[in-house]
Amino acid sequence: MYQRRAVPSFVLLVLLAALSLPAHLLGQGIPSPEEFFGFQMGADRKLAHWDQLLEYYDLLDEQSDRIHVMEMGESTLGNRFITLFISSPENLARLDELKELNAILSDPRGHSEAEIDNAIENGKVVFVQSYGLHSSEVAASQGIAEITYEFATKNDEVTLEILDNAIAIVIPCLNPDGEIMITEWYNRWVGTEYEGAGMPWLYHHYIGHDNNRDAFMRATIESEYGARIMFREWVPQGYIDHHQMGSYTARMAIPPYAEPIRPEADPLVWREMSWYGAHIGYKMDEADLKGAIGAAIYSGWGHFGFHWITPFHNIAGMLTEGASARLATPIYIHPDQLGGSRQFPEYEEQTTFPNPWPGGWWHVRDIVEMQKVATVAPLEIAAKNRKTVLLNAYNKSSRQIQRGLEGEVKAYVIPSQQHDPLTMQKLVNKLLGQGVTVERAQDQFIHEGRVYGGGSYVVSMAQPKRGLIRWVLGQTYYPDNSFTRDSDGNPIRPYDLSTDNFAEFMGVRADPVKTAVTAPLATVTDWLDPDGEVMAGAGGYRLDGQLNDAFHAVNLLFDAGASVRRVAHGGEGVEAGDFIVDPEVSPSVVADVAAETGVGFEPLSGEAPAASYPLEKQRIGMYHRYLGGNMDEGWTRLLLENFGFEYTKMLDGDILAGDLSEKYDVIVLAADSKGMMTGIRGGGGGGYGRGGDPSTIPPEYRSGFGQAGIDALNAFVRNGGTLVTFAQAGDLAIDEFNLPVRNAVAGMWGNEFWSPGSTLKVNVNNQNPYAFGMPEDALALFLAQGQVYETVSGPASAGVSRIVTYQDRDILQSGWLLGEEAIANKAAVVSVEHGEGTVVLIGFRAQHRTQTHGTFKLFFNALMTIPEGH
Repeated sequence: MYQRRAVPSFVLLVLLAALSLPAHLLGQGIPSPEEFFGFQMGADRKLAHWDQLLEYYDLLDEQSDRIHVMEMGESTLGNRFITLFISSPENLARLDELKELNAILSDPRGHSEAEIDNAIENGKVVFVQSYGLHSSEVAASQGIAEITYEFATKNDEVTLEILDNAIAIVIPCLNPDGEIMITEWYNRWVGTEYEGAGMPWLYHHYIGHDNNRDAFMRATIESEYGARIMFREWVPQGYIDHHQMGSYTARMAIPPYAEPIRPEADPLVWREMSWYGAHIGYKMDEADLKGAIGAAIYSGWGHFGFHWITPFHNIAGMLTEGASARLATPIYIHPDQLGGSRQFPEYEEQTTFPNPWPGGWWHVRDIVEMQKVATVAPLEIAAKNRKTVLLNAYNKSSRQIQRGLEGEVKAYVIPSQQHDPLTMQKLVNKLLGQGVTVERAQDQFIHEGRVYGGGSYVVSMAQPKRGLIRWVLGQTYYPDNSFTRDSDGNPIRPYDLSTDNFAEFMGVRADPVKTAVTAPLATVTDWLDPDGEVMAGAGGYRLDGQLNDAFHAVNLLFDAGASVRRVAHGGEGVEAGDFIVDPEVSPSVVADVAAETGVGFEPLSGEAPAASYPLEKQRIGMYHRYLGGNMDEGWTRLLLENFGFEYTKMLDGDILAGDLSEKYDVIVLAADSKGMMTGIRGGGGGGYGRGGDPSTIPPEYRSGFGQAGIDALNAFVRNGGTLVTFAQAGDLAIDEFNLPVRNAVAGMWGNEFWSPGSTLKVNVNNQNPYAFGMPEDALALFLAQGQVYETVSGPASAGVSRIVTYQDRDILQSGWLLGEEAIANKAAVVSVEHGEGTVVLIGFRAQHRTQTHGTFKLFFNALMTIPEGH
């Protein structure tokens, strides 16, 4: 949809003219952004397209010896993704050397005192800043072009000191695809009644606004580029992600964060945030840029996106949030529309907000002016205090190593014996991607009374990133105190989840140990990329149904035309849920599938077990709406593609066309409110259901399938189809199909029932085909709007099968749970017979952000052929 543009001829002429100049005069001939684009960055109703911005950065790279453009690769949709290195010519000429010095300070293990002293004496401050992650927050990706130009051309004392003493690494757009989408959308409607209207679809092809939750597990290529820079190649001393927020409070939220903070980072990280933030605020008020507030609005315990995960990499990870306009259209704000927020109870002067903005017209240019200060001010103070910043980079990393040596938990051991060993290896790769040191035992060893097989992994806490390890592998309890409750004692929702744990989300066992592991270990230096072993048998092959990747293998086999069966009952060397592959399949196909997925093909000596049934590739439909798109739907699409499930995106018209059973076997409704899906006012929250005004949306993008769509979905199930719903999407089927179940936590809130992104203990009936391959005990990630099921009395209740059930007590594994009695012994997942078909209600996010590998199979099984009677 979005094509690259050819470089305009006038740009080539500028480049040719520039190349004819002497090197010392090149900077003087660089056109300003206003000259290049024809308007000032942030001008009303003007947005520079990413392709044009790339042309400008290429021009700066050619004409300035202070700017270097690094090609990172392609974005999700194939657009260029770049990083800018800004420093003095001398520093840019020795980047490799400076990177090595920086690496000594970020991880001093194995380095001498003399090497560390040399790195402090001769190293440079490394500071990363990123822009344009959320594409509808348009100021950042525009303004950074002007900031870069000024670094290329200004020769004042502050600029020169920054260039000499720092390496400013700039990611000018963390989401190029979205910048293109938003710019083209806005320009399409500017000057019409729909000017400034929100774009109907996600501004990242898969994950939209959730792209700043993805530093945690790096599911997208854009997040991998950011992690490569910040977690592995250049671990900076400071990082700022520049964003926008709502329009009707302070003009910009600046560091530090509000309470509560997430503990276990080095204390210097939090002090540095306050130090940088104070200087940002000081320079804003010096320039009389009104309305900056620190220590408010955004808490220090947030999701593990880049600016909230970086403190546990010993980086002062920070956030700015400018008040938004309507994309590039200015808005007028009356004084009585301005209000407070977290640790900002009234829109009045306070110590962290001494210069309130009085109201009036608010332009994107106003945001750009504040972001310029927020970009330069921390670089100024870091450059001026270069040795102190570098010394404390060493202090942070070395003290975290020492805390790891002295702490109660000395390491986490990840046994080779796992329910799903391939997912365990993916977890190891997640750790490696964060720059965590992981070691492997070649041979069996015994530690603290447990036997660990060869191939087990050890993650020592005696390393610089021990704070990160603690959160992604260790049990978590979200704080319950005055910072996390309001004046009436009601809980305040965390900013995103209350736990972020690789092992719990992925269903991988990771044992905390209280003594250091002394067995022989080797450091893992490369990504784990297993090849599945192939052993032919006369009766075909067995694929282990406990492996998530077995579903990927089956989908590839379907694509190759192979016949596959599934075991209904264990016995004869197989388990319920295992896959049986026909012996006639081509050996080359088997070898290719094993290599791609890592799944082993085990031999069957005789015929396929009698208790097995044939599988057919299912026709899957995924409901896709407008109204800004649905992030859970986008993540679910990404998950399906990762595991080779083919699907069709279904818009309202596809549902309204009827005869759905002629086109689909399974239809999936990702987590979404009934109102957002149907567009019916009062229809269960969201979109028109919350009273939104459809007249502000261009007619062709008004969404909602209404009662006719409900009827079509009902008929689809009654005619034999399978409808899969996640979380609150279950309301549509429960309410409109008159199913004999109810949501037991409907209407509950606060102290009555509260689970804001927590892992909860569940029991699984893994003999039911919808739970094949699952362990008997598992963890479910329960978020707001999740559902818990009770059966309603009556004859139809015989068609309800309980698949997953919450434990009877001590349900919380990690996070924050209030009112566990509301869910104890109640169902988390049920299947409900409805006519000739089935509704599968998954009350929690079994596929959340492609992170919850431990419960993927509860979804995948519903996408496979299910034998009659289930």
